[in-house]
Amino acid sequence: MKKIVTVIGARPQFIKAAPLSKELRKYFNEIIVHTGQHYDYGMSEVFFKELDIPEPDHNLNINGFSHGRMTGEMLSAIEQILIEEKPDLVIVYGDTNSTLAGALAAVKLYIPIAHIEAGLRSYNRKMPEEINRVLTDQISTWLFVPSEVAKINLEKEGIKKGIHVVGDIMYDAILHNSKRAKDYSRTKKELSLENMNYLLATIHRQENTDDENRLSNIFKIFSLVRERVILPLHPRTRNKLIEYNIKVPDNVLLIDPVGYLDMIDLMQNSFAILTDSGGVQKEAYYLNVPCITFRDESEWVETVEVGWNFIVGADEGKFLNAYKKVHNIRNLEHPLLYGDGKTAEKIVNILNETL
Repeated sequence: MKKIVTVIGARPQFIKAAPLSKELRKYFNEIIVHTGQHYDYGMSEVFFKELDIPEPDHNLNINGFSHGRMTGEMLSAIEQILIEEKPDLVIVYGDTNSTLAGALAAVKLYIPIAHIEAGLRSYNRKMPEEINRVLTDQISTWLFVPSEVAKINLEKEGIKKGIHVVGDIMYDAILHNSKRAKDYSRTKKELSLENMNYLLATIHRQENTDDENRLSNIFKIFSLVRERVILPLHPRTRNKLIEYNIKVPDNVLLIDPVGYLDMIDLMQNSFAILTDSGGVQKEAYYLNVPCITFRDESEWVETVEVGWNFIVGADEGKFLNAYKKVHNIRNLEHPLLYGDGKTAEKIVNILNETL
């Protein structure tokens, strides 16, 4: 049986790995390496439990450092694991430091790489995620892309081989777990939230958290809405609110990070979602919830083009314009954009045929 090493380290990667791991283990011996990039219970362990992801075979506990040091320490540690495990393939997901470290460790040992969610581009090189995904794509053997747009992005960069349009693995996860989440509702019940009477927010991107004026503007914008804003607070954002002494508006309720099922339940029952997360933009689309994105661009351009996702940066005027539009958005056409929910099956079939 062929051996595959899967490298994961952050919340979105746990979600993506869950459906693919189940499919992989029907045909391959999978070894999971958890870098520890997201390490506390609310950002890591709870996802493994709720999504039935097998316990990691290797847990590196590398976190809390600068981008360079974190990537370097991950690279060194993963290299040693690959030397010991001798896999036939390394799988990496998305665009984190864990992604790049896993890919670099593999390519230097001449081990083929499969990049799940390849081809995404924001064309903003100030984003660490953009650097990670561009470099990973250049050294990957299999590039599993969620859409034709992602395929075109790769072809523009001179990548012609190994591209497979398979859809979005997170859609697999949503289809499987959205019904389970309806019976979960722990946080919504604890907070006595009524469906459609609150907004759900997530803010964690470096471009927002590391800019005092920008982060302050975002929280000022939150104060302008009439609904209650529920914000599961990322540790980085919490630290920056304290550092900058930013006052949290009265209508904003800060809560600890929640598990995947709890988060899906909060999302699908909210009036709209306010976020800077790439993954949450997609999840909002799949759950038929309007999304307002606090970034200057989006990798998921299709969600913007069909009118379900509004890019506002940290601009009050753009936000207010988008906020008015979301009141009518649920009547708009909502086409499938990223596959049919069988991405994991397609990926494994391709690997079976080519390994």
